[in-house]
Amino acid sequence: MVVYIALLRAVNVGGHAPLPMADLRAELTRAGFGNVRTLIQSGNIVLRSPERSGANLERRLESLLQERFSLTTVVVVRSAADWAELIRVNPHPRAAADDPARLAVVCLKAVPPPGAADALRAAIRGRETAAVVGPNAYVVYPDGTGTSRLTIAVIERALGTRGTARNWNTIRKLDGLAHS
Repeated sequence: MVVYIALLRAVNVGGHAPLPMADLRAELTRAGFGNVRTLIQSGNIVLRSPERSGANLERRLESLLQERFSLTTVVVVRSAADWAELIRVNPHPRAAADDPARLAVVCLKAVPPPGAADALRAAIRGRETAAVVGPNAYVVYPDGTGTSRLTIAVIERALGTRGTARNWNTIRKLDGLAHS
């Protein structure tokens, strides 16, 4: 079985899409996934699956969430090996070391088309910096995400694909869970 990290978008954030993680773990276990673990309450899951395709697993999880919890949300999946690569190729190592809470990785459902990274950089109106590496966008928010106009909606529009973001602290914690 392959170890995967699954990210659910906008779950338990500001009262939106409430989903108890204990209920989610129980449903995923009933559905045949192994060693299901969650991190914090915002839809971070580490699990084992015989599925060999992250895209197929995304669809399966999205269907399960809809069927069992009446929840329609974006799910992005990476294998543990892909997650380790996401960390290795981080184009902002200084931000990761100095202020990991202000470095976000937007895990995307697809690799953005050519020119999308330029469109993302053109959409920046503040001091943020962004880079796209494969199916991930790395964004440094020097003034924090709360007041930034570089929102997930702006990022998705520029890159032409859906996604969900996690800060570097969460990225590292999920890596630890995936490899434990």
